[in-house]
Amino acid sequence: MLRIETSQELMMVFLIGEIDHHCAGELREEIDRVAERVRPKTMILDFSDVGFMDSSGIGLVMGRVRLMKSFGGEVRIQGAHGNIRKVMQIAGLHRVAQMDDEK
Repeated sequence: MLRIETSQELMMVFLIGEIDHHCAGELREEIDRVAERVRPKTMILDFSDVGFMDSSGIGLVMGRVRLMKSFGGEVRIQGAHGNIRKVMQIAGLHRVAQMDDEK
């Protein structure tokens, strides 16, 4: 599940629940549909309310990074905590998307 808020140059994507292969495709499609319409300069993916993420979540982030680069924009990650943050760091997402400081 997700909630998306947009302003002129910013797209906030609040991801909620679990991100796995069962739901990742639907999430990608919804995020991309809005991003292609809005063409934001910055997309923030908020993982604060994500309790579980498998490799599909890594693919979700990587695909949005590629999409945003095609617009000349960037992706930022916020709210990733615990194991989700660890998985992201092991996958090297901090090299392609700015991650907020762990709290």
